[in-house]
Amino acid sequence: MPATQSELELEFQQAWPRIVRALASVTGSLDDAEEYAAESVARAADHVRRSGEPIASLAAWCTSVAKRAWIDDHRRRRVEGRLAPELVAPEADPSSDTSAMDHDDPVGRSLGPRGDALDDRLALLFVACDPVVSASSQMVLALRVVCGLSIPQIAAHLGVQESAAAARLTRAKRALAEARGAFRVPDRAEQLERLPVVLACVAGMFTLGHRTVLDPVDALADTGAQALSIANAIVAAYPMDSEARGLRAVIRLGLARRPGRVDSAGTALALDEVDRGRWDRQLLAAGLDDATFAAANGGGRFALEAAISGLHSVAATSQDTDWPRIVDLYGALERVWPSPSVTVARLAATAHQLLSRADYTTVAGELSHIEAQLLRLEASPAAYASRDASLTLADLEWRTGRREAAAGRYRDLAEVTAAEPLRRFCLRRAASAP
Repeated sequence: MPATQSELELEFQQAWPRIVRALASVTGSLDDAEEYAAESVARAADHVRRSGEPIASLAAWCTSVAKRAWIDDHRRRRVEGRLAPELVAPEADPSSDTSAMDHDDPVGRSLGPRGDALDDRLALLFVACDPVVSASSQMVLALRVVCGLSIPQIAAHLGVQESAAAARLTRAKRALAEARGAFRVPDRAEQLERLPVVLACVAGMFTLGHRTVLDPVDALADTGAQALSIANAIVAAYPMDSEARGLRAVIRLGLARRPGRVDSAGTALALDEVDRGRWDRQLLAAGLDDATFAAANGGGRFALEAAISGLHSVAATSQDTDWPRIVDLYGALERVWPSPSVTVARLAATAHQLLSRADYTTVAGELSHIEAQLLRLEASPAAYASRDASLTLADLEWRTGRREAAAGRYRDLAEVTAAEPLRRFCLRRAASAP
């Protein structure tokens, strides 16, 4: 049976990092690699559409076609003519089930810390996270090269203008070319130095999916699952690294709880409305194992995030959650990784702690202080922190009986919220206020 359009798109997306990595090794340039990869993928899609037959090894087919196109262009431009005879080696038939990358890689397969072949996506992440590239540009480069996201998609995800995202990508590639010359996957020592930044990029990828795609329609839209796949590759390379295990715990636990985040109509649910019986228990157990390892062996950002996520995951209800411990952990996380979003989360957890042990009239003064801090964070230029602060303020007003004020805030949020399940939640609450 012919593959559906969605299945074809997913296959292309999965092949993209391998194609780009192989072409970058041949051309010495990420720019050229992306250009020829895009052209070969377009040709592959046309071939499948015209023939109605699948390509047995898509990555090999695209790499072979792209390499021949690059060599032909190279000849016409009469650049590096000395290398052309070496490059024009007999190519495998692109329609056959062989890997052009495995047999015709001029720099060889780079190795992970234990001497095994490094996952293609992880190899590209190590390249993207070069210290010569600014932190703001590393994420753009990683999302473009590793995930194959378009500039409009990246800009929408990061909350920046398309022109700003494109400029960051250009600066990142220029910085790499000027500082490093030809494309090169870093050696093992460099990989270890870059690992914290790689972890942060994968965390960013998961955050994008977790916040914007609460209920993915298919695997192509499931950025969270893609992040877990890369996290698995990182842990395979660094099984004893507490931060790598902590990051995978966060992703596993987040994905395990995802089925309970929306109702049957596709509307997001509040924390106390979540159907915890729908959680993926097997993935939950795996995430808790990672969280336990991370907590026992480190106290970094992801070990702390994993501990927080673990406490949410083991609570039978929202009311039963160990809010005092979560507040303490958020305080520790703020010290290790200061972030406006972390501050908002700590304030939200503190409000839950107060309201779980007393009624509103008893803790009104303390809640007023929390709300004052949230109002300042609502004006923050950090998009995630601002939205989270608004949602927390609306939830506080809702739970403390100030329904009219909450409804107004929810209506405002519905106007600017891109995630459809969350927008529906805001509209539902706004409509149900007296």
